[in-house]
This record gives sequence, C-alpha cells and structure tokens, in this order.
Amino acid sequence: MINLGGFGDVIHRNDKSLKLEWRLSWDGLEQPWSASNPDKGDDEIQFDYKEVSIQSMVKMENPEESKSLKTQYLRYTMMDVDTGEEMTFGIEPNPEQQNGFRFTRAEKPIAPSDESQWHVDINEGPIKTHLFPSQAGFQMALGAIGPPSDWPGLMAVDYEKLLGRVSYLGPLRDYPQREYTWPGGRPADVGARGELTINAILAASEKGKTFQEVVARQLKKMGLIHSFSVAEVAKGSNIYQAKISVDKKSPKVLLTDVGFGVSQVLPVIVLLNHVPEGSTVILEQPEIHLHPEVQSGLADAIVEIAETRDLQVIVESHSEHLLRRLQRRVADETIPADLVKLYFVSQESGEARLTDIGLNEYGEIENWPDHFFGDEMEEIAATRKAAIKRKMKAEE
Repeated sequence: MINLGGFGDVIHRNDKSLKLEWRLSWDGLEQPWSASNPDKGDDEIQFDYKEVSIQSMVKMENPEESKSLKTQYLRYTMMDVDTGEEMTFGIEPNPEQQNGFRFTRAEKPIAPSDESQWHVDINEGPIKTHLFPSQAGFQMALGAIGPPSDWPGLMAVDYEKLLGRVSYLGPLRDYPQREYTWPGGRPADVGARGELTINAILAASEKGKTFQEVVARQLKKMGLIHSFSVAEVAKGSNIYQAKISVDKKSPKVLLTDVGFGVSQVLPVIVLLNHVPEGSTVILEQPEIHLHPEVQSGLADAIVEIAETRDLQVIVESHSEHLLRRLQRRVADETIPADLVKLYFVSQESGEARLTDIGLNEYGEIENWPDHFFGDEMEEIAATRKAAIKRKMKAEE
C-alpha cells in the first residue's frame, strides 16, 4: 500500500542506533484455538484462545558499518479473553550462540509465579516480519516444546488473513472515464486510486442490480445524484458506461459530465460496501472535492455503513464538517461515543505529536487542541468588526 523507505527513513530522527518495535493485536478469530497441557496429556483442554497479538523488535547491527537488520525478538501471544491467561511463542537470538536463535514457548497465567517456559535452540531466524522458520515449526510438530501442533504456522496464516481484510483508498483518485472495460473477476478492493471502482460494481452486480441500487441510494441520500447505473454499451462488448442523473428532470449523462465530486466520492462508497464484513478500511481525505453539506452527508454514510457491515473505518481528514457531523451523531445517540476515536497530529520541536482527543457522550470535545480548526466564533466576530469599520469609513 505504501513505501516507507529503509530503516534510516523510518526510525526516529533517522538515528540508526535505535531499535524499532511494533505490536498489533486482534480478536474475532474464526475458530478459537484450543490448547492442551503437555504435562497432563493431549485430552485435557487448557485454554480456548480468542485473541492474538504479534510483537517484534529489530535493530541494525553495527549501524556505522553495516546495513543489515537483526531481529531482537518475534512473538505471537494468544489470550483467553475469559480468564486472561496467555501463551506466547517466540524466537530471539541465542545468547549462547553467535548466529543462532532460540525458539520458546511460555505460559503466562494470571499469577506470575506460575510462569513456565520451554525453549529449543535452532539455526534459522524469522522469515519476513511475521513468519517463524520451518525448523521452528518442525520442532513444534515433534512436540519438543509442546503441545504437538503447527501453531506458529496457524498464527501466521491468521495474521495474513487479518492484513488481507485491510483496504486502502488514497486521497488522489483517478479521473472519471467515458468508457470502462471489465474483463471479469472480482477485485479485492477499488484500488489505491479508485481505479477499480467500476470493476468492483460490476463484479458485485453480476447476480442482480442490488449493489448498484445500494450505491445509488447512498449517493442520493448525500444529495449528490438522483439516479446512478453502470451498463454494458452493447451485449458482449465488455465496454461499460457509468451514467448519472442529477435530479428527476435531468437526463442521464456520463460520469465525466457531472460535478467532479461525484467521481471522487464514488470509490469511497463502493469500497465501504464492497469489502467483506468485518474488514478495516483506511480512507485518506474522503471529502475531497465535496461541498460542505455533502461532506456532512458523507460522515453519515460512513457511520451507517460501518455499523451495518461491522467495519472499522480509519479516516484521515481535514474536514471540519465531517467532524462536526460525527459529534452531532454522538450527541443524538446515533452512535455511542466509545465507538469513535479522534486523534490530532501536530509538529512540536521537530517531532510529530499524536493527541488523543476526548469525545464525551454529548458529542463535546473535552481537550480541543490549539490550532485545530481555528476559533469559529473569533472568525465570525473578526469578520463582523471588519465589516463595521469599512461601513463607517465609507460613511465618512
């Protein structure tokens, strides 16, 4: 989705002597994993794991001389959300062998004094950022550190499935076209620039026009259009046109012949309806080229679709209108405040600062950051004062 560059580009202040650590947690596993206690036999179930996290740390070996990175640890932790008990599988450098690694399994019950751990020495390190080496999986399969299973592989697969449910739409979307070709097939999303939007519509509409009707209804609710449809120019041509009517009396015209905002927000609406339920959708400036009233309507559309389809939507925006509508929907109890998280990114002394903005149950922001959207009342008052001064000057 994005290219962050090399280690020196990512690390804080480009200081290659620092370590880079990250952690990601998720729940809602399709099938919770059950574990047996290796000391008591395979028949006795010990945990039912429903939540997983992956954690890793890397650093550069001899940063002044080398460009190679070395893993300090890679860990998967499974947690029983009912009891709080955990089990961790990890790999880290072997303190007793210069280029070797150690694969470990640790149980961490609630009482730290009960912690127990197994480990086995291996030659291989982790693969990419999330895969244990095959040798580690082999040791697990033999039950060398129990239980006998391929859990490291299963955890990596679940992690890949998680990332497969993340879709991204960038702030710069493709220009609309007069004609589109669709060779068939269903795209995973609409593309980073929305270039696969029409493909996604057609793929979802193969069994009927329900998907197009849903998209049209939401665009109409935002006040952008009256009708919307995508149809083949001639049967068997694989050439399609997207047509829109702005109101009841206007004729249907091509997507290229209406306001630019329609073509820019269409990928947003299609993506939110196209991804599988339970997905995470990342949107950069979804309000681009939309006038204020429609920006507010877009906030309502995001809330409605996210709630209906169980989506996690991450929005990067400069829109005060979008924010104000979210505040209003919290205040009127359309959405609970604990389902909305707000963050403000600022620069202070050359460092990026992330401020967690508090939103209470009445839709009020409790710690409004400086220079966030400016002072609305101050702007109105200043404008009024300036107008009065000009009128007085003109009268003189």
